[in-house]
Amino acid sequence: MPDTVVFEAREILTLDRRRLSATHVAVRDGKILGVGSLDDVAGWGGYTLDRRFRDHILTPGFVEGHAHMMTGGIWRYTYVGHMDRTDPKGRLWKAALSTPELLARLSEAQGGLGADEPLIAWGLDPLFLPGDRLSRWELDTVSSTRPIAIFHSNGHLLTVNSATLAAVGFDASAEAKGVLKRSDGEPNGELQEFAAMMPVFRKLRIDIEGAADRPLTHRTYGEAARLTGVTTIADLGRSLADADVDELLRFTAADDCPIRLATMLMAHSRPTPELIADALRYRALSTDRLRLGGVKIIADGSIQGYTARMRWPGYYKGVDHGIWNIAPAQLDEQIDALNAVGIQIHVHTNGDEATDAALDAFEKALAKAPHRDHRHTLQHCQLADKAQFRRIKALGLCVNLFSNHLYYFGDKHYELTVGPDRAERMNAAATALANGVPLAIHSDTPVTPLGPLTTAWCAVNRLSESGRVLGAAERISAQEALHAITLGAAYTLKMDDKVGSIEIGKHADFAVLEESPLAVAPEALKDIVVAGTVSGGRPMLQSTL
Repeated sequence: MPDTVVFEAREILTLDRRRLSATHVAVRDGKILGVGSLDDVAGWGGYTLDRRFRDHILTPGFVEGHAHMMTGGIWRYTYVGHMDRTDPKGRLWKAALSTPELLARLSEAQGGLGADEPLIAWGLDPLFLPGDRLSRWELDTVSSTRPIAIFHSNGHLLTVNSATLAAVGFDASAEAKGVLKRSDGEPNGELQEFAAMMPVFRKLRIDIEGAADRPLTHRTYGEAARLTGVTTIADLGRSLADADVDELLRFTAADDCPIRLATMLMAHSRPTPELIADALRYRALSTDRLRLGGVKIIADGSIQGYTARMRWPGYYKGVDHGIWNIAPAQLDEQIDALNAVGIQIHVHTNGDEATDAALDAFEKALAKAPHRDHRHTLQHCQLADKAQFRRIKALGLCVNLFSNHLYYFGDKHYELTVGPDRAERMNAAATALANGVPLAIHSDTPVTPLGPLTTAWCAVNRLSESGRVLGAAERISAQEALHAITLGAAYTLKMDDKVGSIEIGKHADFAVLEESPLAVAPEALKDIVVAGTVSGGRPMLQSTL
């Protein structure tokens, strides 16, 4: 039996400039042996011809460069968001479009809990609920004795009831940053950013990363990726321990594992010296299916939560609660220390002031310890202007823009948070490319649904939920978007030598599509059916082809 398999497809989009399109790809030992016509690849010797994809399109397996493992675990809690979502078991959760609907869903969920269990929910975004922002007092109508905590969709805020506030000791005398209060000094139940949220996580033992059943969480994450054509996915920021790394190594080594995983340490999880030691130690454990050693820093908060750090003139409408999760002086110190030892750094910056702070820190650090191929990356970087993109290029940084915001939150950014001018330049992919900045685009799942073709659709069309075009000048082509969700994202993860294009020597990781992203109308990108993936030469399909 030949050890080479040749896959035939209607078309293979390689993302390799030397041969952009092909019909056959030869695979041996899980890697790409040759690409071209059947005659081109047959010269490698005996082979088995696999024609199951003859009516399909193969692209490089999609690379999701900003996502979170909590996607595999957060569905243990009740969803109360403003958009319809489907959970990993296929259940459709309808949007909760009003406060009464949300409270009714919480009351229903409460019926299935034990007497001492807290009620945890997620997906809240007050911008989409009519009337005043949800407060502790509305939640008290569900229960004033059972602790209730609801994650906002952005992951940077919680809204809790009175029982939760009492459990963590947040009252009128609370001085913790991010504990919002009404005019009489009483906390209103909204907790912003990590200093205010962490006491609740610890007290209620909230398990958003699925630590209670890591194997199930990992399998669910991998399956969610496979269903959307993703073969390489980031887990961008985890409080890793040795036991977690051991479990990740077991998961990714399994024959049926559908993904390659890039997992990064969360910077605020430990002191910087320990962070550096662990990042370097874990990096040495990396395999072909698990990349370790990077670090994620969260500089500011969320635009829709009003906690992102904004330059003048600030927010368009609403109260500016801009919060530094790490103050600029400490950001300078941490980036300097990590860069000095060659650790790749990814920095969350939503507001343009936070982007400035990160650029200042990188400029100082790289002047002291230059690295030719550092690929430090600004994540989200949603409000960067032309001058900032020029600085990003000059410093050799990458960006991974949150293009999904244009659809899922774009109308609210236009009307409320940043106003028309800045909403039309949000996630400015065209400006990034015009300045030669390496570009990826992402979903930040579970903030928005995982699906690179939808993310590409967002960057190509720049349509909001209402159909408003947000900055036609920042649209990119389907070819550019396909690059951003494959080779571009792989580059930001320092994995482009292994994945992201279909060329000799790389892993045989493919997305199997019903139609070509380069042949359909731009507005149809998100509707292309994903038939499955090929991971290391192993077909993993939705159904038998």
